[in-house]
Amino acid sequence: MGSEEKQEPNAREAWELEYQKASLRDSNFETMSGVPVEPVYGDDLFPGQYPYTRGIYPSMYRSRLWTMRMFAGFGTAEDTNLRFKELLRNGGTGLSTAFDMPTLMGRDSDSEWSLGEVGRAGVAVDTLADMEDLFADIDLSQVSTSMTINGPAATLLAMYVAVAEQTGVEPHQLAGTIQNDILKEYQAQKEYIYPPRPSMRIVTDMVKYTTAEMPKWHPISISGYHIREAGSTAAQELAFTLANGFSYVEAAIAAGQNVNEFGKRLSFFFNSHSDFFEEIGKFRAARRIWARWMKERYGATDEKAMLCRFHTQTAGVSLTAQQPEINIARVGIQALAAALGGTQSLHTDSFDEALALPTEDAARIALRTQQIVAHETGVVNVADPLGGSPYVEWMTDEMERQAEAIFAHLDDLGNGSILEGTFNGIENGYFVGEIADAAYRFEREVNSGRRIIVGVNDFTDGDNPEDRNLLRIGAETEEYQLKRLNDVKTRRNQEHVNSALSEITAVASDPTRNLMPAIIAAVKTYATEEEIANAMEVVFGTYVEKAIV
Repeated sequence: MGSEEKQEPNAREAWELEYQKASLRDSNFETMSGVPVEPVYGDDLFPGQYPYTRGIYPSMYRSRLWTMRMFAGFGTAEDTNLRFKELLRNGGTGLSTAFDMPTLMGRDSDSEWSLGEVGRAGVAVDTLADMEDLFADIDLSQVSTSMTINGPAATLLAMYVAVAEQTGVEPHQLAGTIQNDILKEYQAQKEYIYPPRPSMRIVTDMVKYTTAEMPKWHPISISGYHIREAGSTAAQELAFTLANGFSYVEAAIAAGQNVNEFGKRLSFFFNSHSDFFEEIGKFRAARRIWARWMKERYGATDEKAMLCRFHTQTAGVSLTAQQPEINIARVGIQALAAALGGTQSLHTDSFDEALALPTEDAARIALRTQQIVAHETGVVNVADPLGGSPYVEWMTDEMERQAEAIFAHLDDLGNGSILEGTFNGIENGYFVGEIADAAYRFEREVNSGRRIIVGVNDFTDGDNPEDRNLLRIGAETEEYQLKRLNDVKTRRNQEHVNSALSEITAVASDPTRNLMPAIIAAVKTYATEEEIANAMEVVFGTYVEKAIV
């Protein structure tokens, strides 16, 4: 070898070069006893290196802890605004918005379908006026916001953009995520409005808009959380979620978008359940699979487009109404698994959520649980600290093996297209059937006693259901919201509203035009969520799930 030739650095040397560039937190990075620890252990694979099994960044939590994003939303926008401010005062570093059932379904609070549900399971948002109250006195240029909304996601994003502009914050300054994962709605959660194919048109329009106008925004949070909550196995959650991700990639490419551009803005949302090592293996496998498929199948060349960035929430379905205080222990273990799995943001469930929406005290305990994991356990000092464990590596491989078998089935179902395979799997009941079978098997194990759920089918002493301090949403919330909505409708310029809604219908009829500008214009006239949904429904129709026998 000539002296002028440079030898390529090995994996460790390459990692060290990137690690040295990282800006680290002010910490000693040592054990409680004062023993210094290395940022990573092992010599064959390193964080921040393809396929990112050990983490997506070279320094992981040594540079930045995960975002502590607590889910909040109940009653009126003013009620939730106060909870947002309380969480931020107590050390929360991001906001996550829960909407009530009418909002999730694209219905206004005064719809006959909304009776009794307004503000019950989340915050009620009908018009831009509600969004103004929801984020009042919160600097949207300084906080990252997540919104859990799917069928009417475009409308809620438009409202958020409009509110920001009112306070002088431009779209390019906004950071956050909107769930907008419509495929999993047909598979698990069932909060859809339109059929799958026109719904994908709306999603791709949102991806186009945010890629061009909102570079800090994640336009889809591809969600396995609700798939798992519906009863799937860990491997099904992993596979169905990533398959949905591949479907969005294929749809965006078909719409003429560059995978290296929109791929950077895709993010994921996983469940952290109670089987500690299975969850860690699932998270590690997700990064590896996503990177490989994005590079090898979809042609991504920009490493940032190969990164599986994900938010995690502890498993709501694991919470028990019996002895609810022991849910604090469940949540702590699940949060630890998420941290060891390398999550980028985390929501910890409140212990009382099996009984009602969380009280302020319960939400604070849930946030403190994250803070204990981050600041007292030492797990943040080393990237992928369980990597190299024979069991963890086997579990990672097993999760990948099971997922790849499902991908092969969907690929065959779609004649070489995961997108078409996913559409077909929705239509023929494949996803619903697989999840139902898994849920039935689990329930049989619990009922037979072969699987113990503490406080439910064993160790049942000690429950005292009386005198619970629960958050209760009274009828006055619905009465207030109906009055508020009526006031907004009375004050607005109806001619402007009608014109804006007609424009949405016209744009929906023309697949070459992007829906987002028309929807943003409509929310600024204080058109309601349901009016905007109906303006598109004229063109797209309504989805009715087929009974599968």
